[in-house]
Amino acid sequence: MAVAVEEALATAPTALLVEAATGVGKTFAYLVPILQSRRRALISTGTKTLQDQLFDRDLPVVCEALSYRPKAALLKGRANYLCHYRLELAAAEAGGAIGGGVKRDRLEVIEALQRFARTSQSGDLGQAGILAEDSVLWPQVTSTVDNCLAGECPNYNDCFVVQARKRAQEAEVVVVNHHLLLADMALKEEGFGELLPEVDAVIVDEAHQLPDIAGSFFGVAFGTRALRELARDARREQQQHAPEMLDIPQRMAELEACVAELLETSRTWEGRSSWDAVNPDRELDPLLDRMDANLGFVGDALEVAAARAPGLEQLRGRSALLLERLREWREETPDTVAWAERFSQSLILHRTPLDAARPLAQRRAARPAAWVFTSATLAVGDDFGHAARRLGLPADVASERLDSPFDFPNQACLVHPQPPLPNPNAPGYTRACIAWAWPLLRDNPGGGFFLFTSHRALQEAAAILRAELPPERELLVQGEQPRGDLLARFRESGNAWLLGAHSFWEGVDIRGEALSVVIIDRLPFAAPNDPVLQARASALEAEGRSPFMEFTLPQAVLALKQGAGRLIRDAEDAGILALCDPRLTGKSYGRRFLASLPPFYRTREPATALRFLEQARGRDVCA
Repeated sequence: MAVAVEEALATAPTALLVEAATGVGKTFAYLVPILQSRRRALISTGTKTLQDQLFDRDLPVVCEALSYRPKAALLKGRANYLCHYRLELAAAEAGGAIGGGVKRDRLEVIEALQRFARTSQSGDLGQAGILAEDSVLWPQVTSTVDNCLAGECPNYNDCFVVQARKRAQEAEVVVVNHHLLLADMALKEEGFGELLPEVDAVIVDEAHQLPDIAGSFFGVAFGTRALRELARDARREQQQHAPEMLDIPQRMAELEACVAELLETSRTWEGRSSWDAVNPDRELDPLLDRMDANLGFVGDALEVAAARAPGLEQLRGRSALLLERLREWREETPDTVAWAERFSQSLILHRTPLDAARPLAQRRAARPAAWVFTSATLAVGDDFGHAARRLGLPADVASERLDSPFDFPNQACLVHPQPPLPNPNAPGYTRACIAWAWPLLRDNPGGGFFLFTSHRALQEAAAILRAELPPERELLVQGEQPRGDLLARFRESGNAWLLGAHSFWEGVDIRGEALSVVIIDRLPFAAPNDPVLQARASALEAEGRSPFMEFTLPQAVLALKQGAGRLIRDAEDAGILALCDPRLTGKSYGRRFLASLPPFYRTREPATALRFLEQARGRDVCA
């Protein structure tokens, strides 16, 4: 892999696709040629966790081995950095409201953040250990593109975001994540200047995630949370700098009334719904017209007050930007799909391009460099065609597929039912999965993951297993605790069962006996009622192509490879992969899934799989 990356660097501008299975050491494989070449490089990872791991652990190891230490920088999105100005506002608000019932522990957290702000070099809240990522305080003490005061901010010279970007501009190696890479691409086209430096090489690690993330960045989103934050901030600024301008809170109240009506109307919607499905007769158009008008009135009121303070001027710009987004979302542009995403307390209206490949290709062409896309899951069998199409790469793009160096026939066992279980859509399917897998659930000496393709099946399984698992076997369920806490408890337990949905199928690295078994209930086909996938399928059908063969099936194969990849993480690991879905052998396409998995030892009996695990771990075989 290092040789392939070295050749790509030498022939830039070019592109390279590399599937590197677990154990190949792909991070080292691209870091070594980059550092040896002395070229400026941008490395983008799938998550902030992987970003930190790469910058804090992998990069220093390779630098030490090569006796070369380039100037390196870690750059995250602005929402990760504490904002001095907004922290001061939050402190003033909390301090003034203590007598009104605000809990004192909130003020104590703000005081801890103030101490962190005085001592931290980076301002990275993820490293502070003070706030949970879902804390209501997080967005109040960080900035967004919408609410940043930029050069008008009184704390501009001390701004952690400005300092981080300055370090990135001066660095030879910059580590970012996909969200920031794509945000930079999108902002650059809109003329706001680029956040990231010009580089000779761009490495996209966990590249399989890029097309879906790109869909959101190259689309439009308009959310109720941004409207409520606008109203909250406008009241605060008006009370402080323009107390006599009572039309501002009045206009905000009218806007909030529109938001409340939209949220009430959407209360019964599915989590993700096509806009045409929830607004078939355009009955919501008058409400959106009122929201449009009210945002305009808000902007007019703030225009009058803008000269009073930088915060009011910034709010005027925010209201104008929100109005622009609403109008852009309502514009029926070709090759896009409008849809709504409902959360417990908010709603986001999206307009997403049907295919991110074209904008990805355009933006890659605008940044001539050696582009290396790598992941453990890019190929379906030996075919990179699906990944190349989604990433906007030519069909003949250079590619390498590197198998894992691990000894899968002797380290891992694949087991699936014989006779097959009932159809996955049949009533009682989840209970049937548990009944078949019960020897694995009960007798595995270590811990395991039970992965599901739907939260409904996950909750059903949790209810069954709570009643049937022995008390000494801890049951951890996604959604009941933060993801990080669940993983920490799972590691510490050593024999727990963790029930997880999508977020646990990838990005989890647990070695040893704590994760000895991975059970997967269904082949991970995307939900058929997903509005974006439905629109993409319709577009492919209109072109006379097969949505299932060209999109749905390859995506499911890659997702299964990700889930299976949780099992064997190093040369000392041993484990069992249990696939419950009868379609694995009952449908012709099942062979595509099996052919894409490593060469596991295979059996149809859980008891045989357990004996294999005992032998692989070097224990005496149980009678």
